[in-house]
Amino acid sequence: MKQTELQALLADMSLEEKIGQMVQLTGDFLGQEGIVTGPEGRIVVTPEQARLTGSILGVSGADKLRAIQEQVLAGQPHHIPMLFMLDVINGFKTIFPIPLAQGASFEPELAKRGAQIAAAEASAAGVHLTFAPMLDLVRDARWGRVMESPGEDPFLVGAFAEAMTKGFQGDKLSDKGKMAACLKHFAGYGYPEGGRDYDNVELSERTFRDAFLPGYRKAVEAGVAMAMTSFNTINRVPSSANRWLMRDVLRGEMGFDGVLISDYDAVGELVSHGIAADDREAAKLAILAGVDIDMMSPCYLNHLQELVESGEVEERLIDEAVMRILKLKNDLGLFENPFKDADEAEASRLILCDSFRREAREAAAKTFVLLKNEDAILPLSAAADETVLLSGPYCTERRICGAWSFPDTYDNIPNVLERVAEGLSGSALKAEYAPGCSVTLRGSILKDKPEEGMTHEETEKAIREAAEKAAGAGKVILFLGERFYQTGEGSSRTELSLPGMQMDLLRAVSSVNPNVITVVFSGRPLVMTEIEQLSKAVLMVWMPGTEGAGAIADVLLGKREPEGRLSMSLPFAAGQEPLYYNRFRSGRPRFSSEDIKGYKVGYIDIDYWPHHPFGYGLGYTEFTCSPVKLSADTLEAGGSITASVTVKNTGKRAGSETVQLYLRDAAGSVVRPVRELKGFTKVRLQPGECREVAFTITEEMLRFTRLDMRFASEPGDFEVFIGHDSLTENKAVFRLQA
Repeated sequence: MKQTELQALLADMSLEEKIGQMVQLTGDFLGQEGIVTGPEGRIVVTPEQARLTGSILGVSGADKLRAIQEQVLAGQPHHIPMLFMLDVINGFKTIFPIPLAQGASFEPELAKRGAQIAAAEASAAGVHLTFAPMLDLVRDARWGRVMESPGEDPFLVGAFAEAMTKGFQGDKLSDKGKMAACLKHFAGYGYPEGGRDYDNVELSERTFRDAFLPGYRKAVEAGVAMAMTSFNTINRVPSSANRWLMRDVLRGEMGFDGVLISDYDAVGELVSHGIAADDREAAKLAILAGVDIDMMSPCYLNHLQELVESGEVEERLIDEAVMRILKLKNDLGLFENPFKDADEAEASRLILCDSFRREAREAAAKTFVLLKNEDAILPLSAAADETVLLSGPYCTERRICGAWSFPDTYDNIPNVLERVAEGLSGSALKAEYAPGCSVTLRGSILKDKPEEGMTHEETEKAIREAAEKAAGAGKVILFLGERFYQTGEGSSRTELSLPGMQMDLLRAVSSVNPNVITVVFSGRPLVMTEIEQLSKAVLMVWMPGTEGAGAIADVLLGKREPEGRLSMSLPFAAGQEPLYYNRFRSGRPRFSSEDIKGYKVGYIDIDYWPHHPFGYGLGYTEFTCSPVKLSADTLEAGGSITASVTVKNTGKRAGSETVQLYLRDAAGSVVRPVRELKGFTKVRLQPGECREVAFTITEEMLRFTRLDMRFASEPGDFEVFIGHDSLTENKAVFRLQA
């Protein structure tokens, strides 16, 4: 449709019909069961209202959605097609590692390719829009939804925001295999007090602008089609009622011109927040704030029409919202082809196809972070004539995709025991297996339902048997981890530890065999201190997705190297949270630019500094980095300088190094972070090979929200750090001229 045709369509629609486009329901209201991710609704929908509904969420399947679309087109007065939306977070059916793990790859192209594969599968299954990417900056590992974010750094989040948006959407939304993306959650949702999901967010406007907005901005610049309001408050105003945030910042300053949708019942929750007296007032606040679609609340459905008819809400606000919705449907090509790519045969051909599985396996290995590798115990030597004991609950666990993954079945997801046995076939290494324990004890209550694991007595026996086998083995590999739904929405935790009986298994096995390799599955940073003390090697594999088990076998056996670098800092204790590398300096004791580890503000019983910092990770070879060399000592406005180092592989096998660039403002009109990531690149080098790595530094990279609230740079000295992680002290100094 041309724009003039859309305008004519809008002009001919009744008010009731227009409001229907602004309502989103689950498929249940149209007689289709789907995935319900929020609280139970309190919505009563008449057949007439259902007929006018503009979009549904939580349903997939080409034939199912084609049937719904046919039903809608037959009953809708202007035959306006419906939008089908779904949470496709880190894959549709071929599931990639969780987004936090993808951030650890430091390869935005990996996330882009994962989004392309997800879009191809989901669009063939009839889905038009995904509620991704999640771009909330995360700095508190207690918050369960850290798993959905690329990490703790604004620059890293921004790079992945752009990559994922382009991966889902491509060059044109109507193209085959493409779907619309939705940035979420706008804004600041990732920093709730105490790490408690849905809780209040307290941020200064300066920190909010400099640290939390950049990721969202990158998605907007990449042309993201939709944005979602967050559950939290900003400056004590819930996002779905925050006119300044949505109209002034998102649309005015950032230039977002797409559709704005609330999160699940977030408009209705304005009443719970205490900012609206009832659903009617909630509807008024949300439309005035600029919310185009009310997801799963009765507020717009029951009250928007009377608000317009009473004169309390101008109808032009309705028209603006509906035009954005119609434009999105038009951009997807739904007026010409309301079924878009929905095709059962194509879905069957694409979903979990061999090539997608291979790519998921290759991607997973790039996200694994090797935290320790004493005596180079990894990779395992296939030539060694010894027995390796495999133990722990994640030997046989198939639920390794993350809490926001919805495979049709876990039966087609390989487990580690199968893949390691396959990898050892024909080698001199012999594998034995002992369960050791289950992920959690039977009867433990997680996510409001009892676990089905071993009893306490069964666990004690299984640990004894594992220890007996470990005593006679050359090496032991323990596969431990959180239950997959211990992270995700509503899964905040006060302890960042493994279940107790898993630690008992590790203690028992390490007491009889010093050669323990521990592989840890998780959706968040965990306290790893005791795990590292009792293990010669520790490999963090996150929730690695459909082909994660194969990738783990590849890395353990040396077919692939672990390439991941931490996208969130690992704490010594949960009490350190929130914890992040680019914090602010303090006046007492004085910060030493010569020794960043000397920054001791905080506690008397533990170091402030993380156990492992942002950007940290080992490989199977070693690298050196030359001193930083600058092309000039001064930077002129409008100009640039080059900072470079020479990286050398000093080990005995080929490997990849993630070279990271950090900048530090020596003095500003407001306190500045100790350093900020401003660039990164991966280099793959053969043994003995050297390569120069160069970064371009411009004045734009030095800008921040100054004391006068202008986003601009200030003249003065800047330090350039280039090295292996955020603790590097390899630096040079330049001056920005006025």
